[in-house]
Amino acid sequence: MEQEELQKRLLLALALSFVVFIGFGYLFPPQKPVDAPKSQTQTQTQTEQSVSNTLQTPTTNQSSAQTTPQTQTQATIAPIVQSELNSIATIKSNNFIITIDTFGRIAQMELLETKYHDESGKNLKILGDTMVKPLEIRFADTAINQEAFKIPYKVIGENLIDISKGVATLTLQQQLTKLTVTKKITFEPNGAYSVEVTTSVLTPYFVTLGYRPVADQSMYMIVRGALIRTADGIITTIDDGDAVGNESFSNATILSSFDRYYASLFYDFEKGMQVSILTVGEGDPLSFVHANGNMTLHGYIGPKAHDVLKSIHQDLTDSIEFGWFTFLSTPFYKVLLWIYGIVGNWGWAIIFFTILVKLILFPLSYKGMMSMQRLKELAPKMKELKEKYGNDPMKMNAQMMEMYKKHGANPLGGCLPMLMQIPIFFALYRVLLNADELQGASWMLWVEDLAVMDPYFILPLLMGASMWFQQKITPTNFTDPLQEKIFKWLPVVMTVFFVSFPAGLVLYWLINNLFTIGQQYIINTMYEKNKAAKIALHK
Repeated sequence: MEQEELQKRLLLALALSFVVFIGFGYLFPPQKPVDAPKSQTQTQTQTEQSVSNTLQTPTTNQSSAQTTPQTQTQATIAPIVQSELNSIATIKSNNFIITIDTFGRIAQMELLETKYHDESGKNLKILGDTMVKPLEIRFADTAINQEAFKIPYKVIGENLIDISKGVATLTLQQQLTKLTVTKKITFEPNGAYSVEVTTSVLTPYFVTLGYRPVADQSMYMIVRGALIRTADGIITTIDDGDAVGNESFSNATILSSFDRYYASLFYDFEKGMQVSILTVGEGDPLSFVHANGNMTLHGYIGPKAHDVLKSIHQDLTDSIEFGWFTFLSTPFYKVLLWIYGIVGNWGWAIIFFTILVKLILFPLSYKGMMSMQRLKELAPKMKELKEKYGNDPMKMNAQMMEMYKKHGANPLGGCLPMLMQIPIFFALYRVLLNADELQGASWMLWVEDLAVMDPYFILPLLMGASMWFQQKITPTNFTDPLQEKIFKWLPVVMTVFFVSFPAGLVLYWLINNLFTIGQQYIINTMYEKNKAAKIALHK
């Protein structure tokens, strides 16, 4: 294949793949159930068996289904008709309200800060009413398990607790026929808590983290599901729809059930946890921690705010997940946090981050742009070679390669800056979509929230205009009319997609375009001056 054609087709493929990636999440968004997962209403037809003799410690991260509490499915039936309406205790802080239901679970968390208000201006509730809730206990003994969802917990002491000024403990007790279950939950004002479970008789059971928060209903390609970090530092993410139902993990230090901005966490950095995964709905993960008798768990529920998680424990920041590009998104996120700590505004932090990226990539961009200029100058000679050797492709390619080498032109040089930009954009795309800090973050007069679309479409229109102008001043040598038309329409297509993008992401792309225009203008000027100097020298 001719090097020139290879370059054009590569550029075209990159552009189209970019559009497909961005557009796919809008044209085919993941469809999530609004009500309870199907498995919660279908479990009545499943046969119950006891797993009291199957509790084994897995020797590997992926072990057999026998280590999971999968046979205790009746526990998913009773809670459906029970909700926060049957709450027995309320925990209040300056930033949230937590309700505890008759099953001793966290029935709901209501966020009070203005930045978390829903579209109607009401406080945001992050847990689904009909979903399995955090701190639900399922027993290995089937008879005990069935009874546990018929007998409610009772509060020992105060049932209205104010933690706005410090920690406080809620004590719950459930009196069953064969044993008494006691839960002591100590809440902290930042959303962290610890739960101490004691049973009067030694018996195996499982404590669930509950179904993930359902506060985010956006159509973006967001990672939602479960995250497990083991003692060796390996992080495993099980996305919604990907759970098999027999996953098991030993020595887990972090267990998270999360959506876009919010998470429910268990963590134990000293002893570790034995974790099993069940499935609900269409393969969504539901996480459990194994226990036998008395146990203590540390937890957190609320927004995935970096500063809050870091204040609880440094390693909890690992629970902020960005999907495939986490390896690149995480350092970007930390750099953005660092810049924000200096400038104090997320809009300007994004702008300075963009400038930093452009400066780092400038040597590569410079070479690519200069290569495009040389290729533009060589276009007439390439046309002559095509006319002269059109019937002998091998000889024509050999002559072209010789010409490229003589004039220092790289036919793929113009692709390199774009190749570098695409993973950077995708990684930052994940950061700006998932960073809780951007919620309610304003920039300039009209952008009141960088986490949502620009309400006046100013940024997307400016971004589209900058792409069009960038094309006008960038040298090209297209000979295929179809390829040329696609590239000409690319700014329009991208503007349409970016209209509904979070303003923070559009801001990054706009600033990136503006600096690329500036770089291209400088290089164009330098190239013309060098060209004029060479012509004058040869006269």
